[in-house]
Amino acid sequence: MEGYQLTLFFQETQHHAHRPLADWLVETARKLGVAGCTVLRGEEGFGRSRRLHLARFFELAEQPVEVTMALSADELVRFMETLRTENVKVFYVKVPVEYGIVGD
Repeated sequence: MEGYQLTLFFQETQHHAHRPLADWLVETARKLGVAGCTVLRGEEGFGRSRRLHLARFFELAEQPVEVTMALSADELVRFMETLRTENVKVFYVKVPVEYGIVGD
């Protein structure tokens, strides 16, 4: 199938609708019919502020988070419109991909 890989990057401290942003994003993707979504927590990273965010004992709240999913073009449009409607501020990368399942 042809579609897009959408990856969203943010910090563990970000919330939306009184929930951790990662939880909200996963639940929103499920409600919109996206087939799968993965949440990864990083050791360290930095964003446009150039400030380093680390996953260390005293700095776990600063931990970088990445949410990745493969979507059809229609799913992508619905997901991005939901983010705009909900006024979610998050950095993303969108890449055209071919995806599918190998094997039985």
